[in-house]
Amino acid sequence: MASFIAFVTIISLASSVANAQSNVTRGSSLKPTGDNTSWLSPSGLYAFGFYPQSQGYAVGIYIAGIPERTVVWTATRDKLPFTRNATLSFTSDGRLAVEQTQGQEINLIDTSGAYLASMQDSGNFVLYDTNGTRVLWQSFDNPTETLLVGQRLLPDKKLFSSVSETDQSIGVFQLIMQTDGNLVLYPDMVFLGSAYWATGTNGDGPNVTLNLDSNGFLYLLQNSTFFIRNLTQEGYPEKDALYLMKLDVDGILRLYYHDLSNMSRNRAVKWASTSNKCEGKGLCGPNGYCVVDNDATRCRCIPGFEAIDVGRQSLGCRRTYTVESCKIPDAETAIRMAELNNVALNEATYAIPKAPTQDECSSACLNDCNCEAALFTGQECRLQRLPLRYIQVTDSQPNVALIKVYTSTVNNGSNPTNQSIHIKKVREKKIMVIGVSIISFAVLVLIISGVIMYKTRVWAYRKISENLNVQLFQDMGPRAFSYEALEKITDGFKEEVGRGSFGIVYKDILYGSNNSKPKPCWMERMRMAIDIAHGILYLHEECENSIIHCDIKPQNILMDEYGHAKISDFGLAKLLEHDQTKTSTLIRGTRGYVAPEWHKMLPITVKVDVYSFGIVLFNILCCRRNVDNSLPDGEAIIEEWVYECYEAGELLKLIDYDEDVEIKRLEQMVKIGLWCIQEEPSLRPSMKRVVLMLEGTVKIPVPPNPASFLSVV
Repeated sequence: MASFIAFVTIISLASSVANAQSNVTRGSSLKPTGDNTSWLSPSGLYAFGFYPQSQGYAVGIYIAGIPERTVVWTATRDKLPFTRNATLSFTSDGRLAVEQTQGQEINLIDTSGAYLASMQDSGNFVLYDTNGTRVLWQSFDNPTETLLVGQRLLPDKKLFSSVSETDQSIGVFQLIMQTDGNLVLYPDMVFLGSAYWATGTNGDGPNVTLNLDSNGFLYLLQNSTFFIRNLTQEGYPEKDALYLMKLDVDGILRLYYHDLSNMSRNRAVKWASTSNKCEGKGLCGPNGYCVVDNDATRCRCIPGFEAIDVGRQSLGCRRTYTVESCKIPDAETAIRMAELNNVALNEATYAIPKAPTQDECSSACLNDCNCEAALFTGQECRLQRLPLRYIQVTDSQPNVALIKVYTSTVNNGSNPTNQSIHIKKVREKKIMVIGVSIISFAVLVLIISGVIMYKTRVWAYRKISENLNVQLFQDMGPRAFSYEALEKITDGFKEEVGRGSFGIVYKDILYGSNNSKPKPCWMERMRMAIDIAHGILYLHEECENSIIHCDIKPQNILMDEYGHAKISDFGLAKLLEHDQTKTSTLIRGTRGYVAPEWHKMLPITVKVDVYSFGIVLFNILCCRRNVDNSLPDGEAIIEEWVYECYEAGELLKLIDYDEDVEIKRLEQMVKIGLWCIQEEPSLRPSMKRVVLMLEGTVKIPVPPNPASFLSVV
């Protein structure tokens, strides 16, 4: 009975929020500057419209009735910022759209046919149908980073943090109301073990929602009737109080209190998900970690690294000093292992050598060029590659991180400024000596150079034939091979890896090299897919002129030292003019990755790259070729096999049985790939939407069967 009374009380408090509204009719418009920048709610407490943010303007909802503007909802966070010449219009056909100066129009809200818009005193912005009674869309159902009084976070909905307090673009943290009933905080990459805070209510789903009432009572409710968990106990009832819950830029949930009767008490924190300000995983980006200094968070880099951008610490850190090869460092370079104590890592261990002591662990990493860091737990040594993600330094962790650091031996590691000056002087002196020597012996070199070059070349080729393990020749540049040597290491040019507009690539084996490298783990493969998608998005939408690559395939994807994917080989690419969206050309690309419109001799668009990306995504998920005739007929063609497994609900067949993979994430990846390979180009998503789906920003609908295309090819 007490629970029922409490529930009725909460419902009455929530419904007591004023439903007064200020109507907006078709044809109304706003500008970022001037007198007409927003549509106010009746009391003037909330406003919908333009507000300043870093390097421009955004459109959203903010609290206008207090001195400090507080943003509670933002539209199109992936397309910010807008310029001062933009215009927000409630169009004659019932859309909310922003038009930029060059005529580009961006739909803010995914609906059309709205007849009336309303900014309500509850903070909810609503679009109604012709009769003004049926809600077509409302901001309360589509939260960004804030939850207001009377608003609910529905199952499978998310809050995303902002980049900064002055930039409401999507940041690096997300709060998910999972369908299993658990409310969980994740970093940007959602995978098994990456959560850093949760209510522990998994198993209470599926219909659990997060709710906030006017007394600051934050709670989980099942089926709109049963209490699951009280996050703020019984709330903080105060007169003239305005509460909101926000996922802050540091990844922490906080309940804020505004006293509308006393503006000096604004923005007090009543509750937080944690008191540890460094709790958010990934706050300082790859190779960085967070510390609390005088009650403020500071990002630091692991030894031997520096911040990529001090203004955006979530970008992480990079090496301050690098060498071409850890096996053959130059005379002025030293390699050592630096310690970082009390460390927890979100590990990507690739090897665990027998190294029972810390010194042996350091030696194991020093002698392995693949190793950039090692985690010594006191019992075992775990070798790591870069980047190191989600580093946490805390007294509760006994682990020691051992970081491989490259430093200059000149001046014995004195301060960086003096060291760089000294290095410069040493190099200048060397150049001077070399120059004088060259001039002094110029005549002698001219006389005997022909003989020396001839003898050196003959000796070099002879040595290569005798020993394929030879490394770079001193002062001779890249490794040279005779035709006989190339024929030997490629087994008579037996296996063709690929061919393009510039030549043919054959597979070779250099004895002593590492072709035993383990396949990438699930997390690395997800990062690889996102990197490739971002690269194609850059070509399609972020270049001055759109570029169609025309030959997206695994052979044209290169990996850098940090495991990031890069797109290469633009020999077949097509450049589109500013006003051009399609082009006609002869068939290009590689069999198995070519979109169906090529075969139909139709004009092509950027969607041909989307199709190719879908096949590449399947390659990455399954760690296999797109066509493998050594497999049974039903598994030989990768896209047929993937859809068969998806339709049968047997996605685990696509991966190794012992892989640590979240089945829901695997299903999302498969659905994205199936959308990308649709026969009709208009059904394929843009690369922008592909990126958003990969990053979990938008929902992924159920894809249709692509089998109709397969019969054509």
